[in-house]
Amino acid sequence: MKKVEAIIREEKLEPVRAALEGIGVYGMTVAEVSGRGREKGIPLQWRSGEYRVEFLPKVKIEVVVLDEDLSRTLNAIVTKARTGERGDGKVFVIPVEHAVRVRTGDRDDNAV
Repeated sequence: MKKVEAIIREEKLEPVRAALEGIGVYGMTVAEVSGRGREKGIPLQWRSGEYRVEFLPKVKIEVVVLDEDLSRTLNAIVTKARTGERGDGKVFVIPVEHAVRVRTGDRDDNAV
């Protein structure tokens, strides 16, 4: 099993959610986050001069998928989240050693 963490633009949440559901990935956790990448925020021009927004609003999506579903999951996220501009986000893949469904006690692959 793998945990996929995707940090994407806020406006891309709905297309990514729909794409994940389209491939059978329904369970996910979504959180509003803020951060920055190599661009170090964005400069804005105000009357009093330049102002830099250091941390930009993003959305973090977390899903746990079976190993055989990883490639389709990554493709769905990247395809729907991409604009081609700086700040599109990042996707991280983390190994999951164990999972337990609290309600039933199902473990590992059966818990996903």
